Order: sequence, then C-alpha cells, then structure tokens
Amino acid sequence: MRLVVLTGLLLAATLGTAGPAGAQSATLNTELLKDWADQKTLMMKIAEAMPEEKFSYKSTAAQRDYGQQILHVAGGNVSYLRFFGGKATAPAINRNATAKAEIVKALADSFDYGSALIAEQTEQSMMQTVQTNQYLGPSSRARVIYFLLGHTWDIYGQMAVYLRLNGIVPPASQRP
Repeated sequence: MRLVVLTGLLLAATLGTAGPAGAQSATLNTELLKDWADQKTLMMKIAEAMPEEKFSYKSTAAQRDYGQQILHVAGGNVSYLRFFGGKATAPAINRNATAKAEIVKALADSFDYGSALIAEQTEQSMMQTVQTNQYLGPSSRARVIYFLLGHTWDIYGQMAVYLRLNGIVPPASQRP
C-alpha cells in the first residue's frame, strides 16, 4: 500500500512539473518574432535616450557617431533581411541621415520589415537555406535573424557606453 501511495505521489509530482495543462508549445517563428520585437523595443528606447544635439557624439574620432550607430543597425537589418526574398517591401534607409527623427524612424522601419518577413515564414521556410553575402555565407533564415540579433546587441553595448560618457544612464540600466 505504501509503495502504491509513494508511486502515486511521485507520479503526481512529476506530472505537476510538466507545465500548466493546455500550455502551448513554442514554435521557432513565435520565438524569433518575440525576440525581434523585444529587441526593437530596447533599441527604440536607447535610440531615444540620447538628446538630438548629441547624435553626432563619438567616443573617439575613429568611431561612428551615435546616430550612425543606429543607422548601422537599421541598414544592416535591411541588407540581411533582403536575403529572405519575402513579399514585404524593404524600407529605404538614408544612411546619411543626421536628424534624430529620421534616424529613429529608419530603425523602427527596419525592425517592422523584419517582423513582416518573419510573419511570412513557415517553420519549414524559416529553416531553409538562403544565399547571403560572403561574410555570413549560406544560412537558414533563422540563422540570419539570430545573426542580426547578435549584431544589434553588439551595437547596443557601444551605444550604452556613448550614453554613459555623456552622463546618461541607458534605459535598460535605469531603476524606478
């Protein structure tokens, strides 16, 4: 009898840790879309954090200025997302923009383009190999997205330093 009760308790405990009843399993596309949307939110906050008069700030003469960092992300997003061959229309990015409003809009548009392309994909098409450039080479569409996410994190880190050098706490580091 004790063995039956212990076995029952063990089974109940095991099933109880399996997750809530009726929970949906994640799909590659929904996770990519969530990560992409979360990164857009973070990047929009850091782009807005620098006052417009400091968009030309560079940490050293050899570096991109703050606005150019944002345009680098926007341009990179659009350049690599074109390899998807999707139906969504790529936004025009003025890589020479200097006005904060135009730069921030370019960033938002690049992420919206990515969201539209991810939404077009199936699980199968997301794993299909597309030809990219000589830097990334043949890659699945999913790999292209994760490459862009990683690239953007790299630029985010540089932008956080620019903010701190100007006495501004990056949005992700601010405390209520």
